[in-house]
Amino acid sequence: MKITPMEPTSSTAGNNKLQTTPLYFDELALSDDVLDALWDMHFDECTPVQEKTIPVILDGRDVISCAQTGTGKTAAYILPLLTKLAEDNHDPDKLNAIIMAPTRELAQQIDQQMEGFGFYVPFSSVAIYGGNDGGTWGNQTSGITKGADIIIATPGRLLSLINIYSPDFSGVKYFILDEADRMLDMGFYDDIMTIVRKLPNHCQKIMFSATMPNDIRKMARAIMHNPVEVKIAVSRPPEAIKQLAIDLNEADKTETIISLLTNDDLSPITLSPSPLKKVLIFAGKKQRVKELTHALRNKGIDARQMHSDLDQKDREAVMLDFRNGKVQVLVATDIVARGIDVDDIPLVINYDVPHDAEDYVHRIGRTARAENNGTAITLVSYQDKRFFQRIERFLHKQIQRI
Repeated sequence: MKITPMEPTSSTAGNNKLQTTPLYFDELALSDDVLDALWDMHFDECTPVQEKTIPVILDGRDVISCAQTGTGKTAAYILPLLTKLAEDNHDPDKLNAIIMAPTRELAQQIDQQMEGFGFYVPFSSVAIYGGNDGGTWGNQTSGITKGADIIIATPGRLLSLINIYSPDFSGVKYFILDEADRMLDMGFYDDIMTIVRKLPNHCQKIMFSATMPNDIRKMARAIMHNPVEVKIAVSRPPEAIKQLAIDLNEADKTETIISLLTNDDLSPITLSPSPLKKVLIFAGKKQRVKELTHALRNKGIDARQMHSDLDQKDREAVMLDFRNGKVQVLVATDIVARGIDVDDIPLVINYDVPHDAEDYVHRIGRTARAENNGTAITLVSYQDKRFFQRIERFLHKQIQRI
């Protein structure tokens, strides 16, 4: 397969299945230690993004990959990175790789996957993010100043440590940006560019983004050398998700959600089991998240909120309670949607219709995970209709109205 710089390679995925013969991990030039870890974790077949991206990274090329959450993109860069650390020459006393992530939650997830995939690889890593106690701060500063092999960091915290300790980045050979579009949405462009300017010129740069707006292409041109572009088509939601929609007036949305969650006589649908233990509700704006959470709690519904105004400690506590079933309903904005990694969510409700089909797929993809079934209900007001019609065109079907 010949790939030319900045010419996208693509793969069309429908219903999360690639219509070609699957590629197996042991067909790639991954190290034996990495393959042993994959074997232990029962991972055999590559996802499309892994199949297209891993060989290019192993070849040492700069890469910009467009792939949505849930496609296996984290493994697509961790596996070749660990292989390079295991087999290539590098200074064991210097920092060798930097992985950037937009949020603390994603940095933690990457760190956990790094431990699993790298179980047999002799490397050291440290996750660097805000909202920690003094002991964690000490581990972070030690890792960055004494040369951990890999650091996984949010831009703001890493830049703070750089300004205080001026760490030696001369040994960094790999720089990875995960969910680059989210980082730009959150205003981290200048922070990222400041960090990039401290890296060696020979550093291999790898960027993953769920979307490919002009700002992402601009940053790619600024920091990369003849990058290979890998674009994976957005997968349509799996059939295990039952998709439903309710046409209604904007002013009736909150009462409709209360009816759904309490299964009262006015509810347009009876949910089973009742009461549901975990419900995830998405709203487009944080003020709407706050208002809806307040309204639900006034009706005796155990609801908590998740948005960018909460500090990291509070967000982590909310997620832990929701994951453990101590919170019935979580109301969240899109900015944290990709950081919600819970397998047993039976119901997702869209308070409003996302303006982008990819965001719709991200939202409802929080249910029907780990071979479970799930339901996604979208509230469609008159103002939302054109956006919902756009989503239905993408899905190639009309979603059932209730």
